[in-house]
Amino acid sequence: MADPQWTDIGSVDELKQKPLQEVSSGKTTIALTYKDGAFSAISGICNHVGGPLGDGALDGDYVVCPWHYWKFHRQTGQGEPGYEQDQVPAYATKVENGRLYVDLASATKRKKQKHEPHLLARPVVRQAGPIRVVGISTTVMTLEHPRYSTSDAMLDVALEHASKALQLETQCIKLRELTFRACEGFYSKSASACTWPCSITQMDPTDQLDRVYEAIVHWADVILISTPIRWGNASSLYYKMVERMNCIQNQETIANKHLLKNKVAAFIIMGGQDNVQGVAGQLMTFFAEVGCQFPQFPFIAHSRGWSAEDMERNVKEVQDSQELRKGAQELVVRAADLAKLMIGGQLPDHPLARGGRKAHQLDSEPTG
Repeated sequence: MADPQWTDIGSVDELKQKPLQEVSSGKTTIALTYKDGAFSAISGICNHVGGPLGDGALDGDYVVCPWHYWKFHRQTGQGEPGYEQDQVPAYATKVENGRLYVDLASATKRKKQKHEPHLLARPVVRQAGPIRVVGISTTVMTLEHPRYSTSDAMLDVALEHASKALQLETQCIKLRELTFRACEGFYSKSASACTWPCSITQMDPTDQLDRVYEAIVHWADVILISTPIRWGNASSLYYKMVERMNCIQNQETIANKHLLKNKVAAFIIMGGQDNVQGVAGQLMTFFAEVGCQFPQFPFIAHSRGWSAEDMERNVKEVQDSQELRKGAQELVVRAADLAKLMIGGQLPDHPLARGGRKAHQLDSEPTG
């Protein structure tokens, strides 16, 4: 057994003011708790992805990690019931002359229980077969009382053409039919807290955005997004979805992993209001940042304009327009043609770019 290594942590009177806090000694980070008149110390580093346990919360006798809510007993370091084999080091403590000491040499062994990886975490390998097109409708409506959607209508035209005329594989995902949580800002805690698969997806088996992740990362070659224009912006469901895709972009930043490699994105934008160019710019900016490619003329659009409040006429124009139908068909043709070139290796394969992209560090900046 190692000789004791008692280290002065600080004043008892000051330390007992907080039920849980992070303290450190050299390179050792400790989650220190004070409960029922006694101190306990365990490692401050969570077993999951290294979250700071001392910045979390105390739930009874368990320290709750602030990143993904894993729990460890404040005295033993063991995981909560059912996960006892997940254990962080625990340390002996003592109080002398109004000072708290922790014996760093008394640390118990860190143990990590095996957790089966989420299905989405498997390697991204394109399966053989025809080009695959996923259409994602972001239109909001009441399921019990559906209405005509111009953006949905053109998405249906494009997918039907892809399936019947081009003999491609297709699927359609309507976000309004899925139950999924909004992004809860794990990235705001730390870039490392925003994981792939999405932290919410891993923690909440009832969250249905896994259907979208599965389709765009593991299945589709072409991602075809349709949206109405709402107050000059894309649909609120679109933003709810892409905020949850920060986990995809974040893999490029922290892990040099490109999850949407060789994917083509194209867009259908319909609305009674104007700002087609602004909405297109928003859509293209995001999908460019996650590494998707665009065909020539990557979107089709229709808008009645700012002054129009005659939505009935807008609907009829779309219903009667052969030009818009042809535009939707040609859009999916252009997207599929580009996807074929990419899959066939006919376009140059570039490594992930760093300079000038999100979260890049200029070589003129200090690194220390």
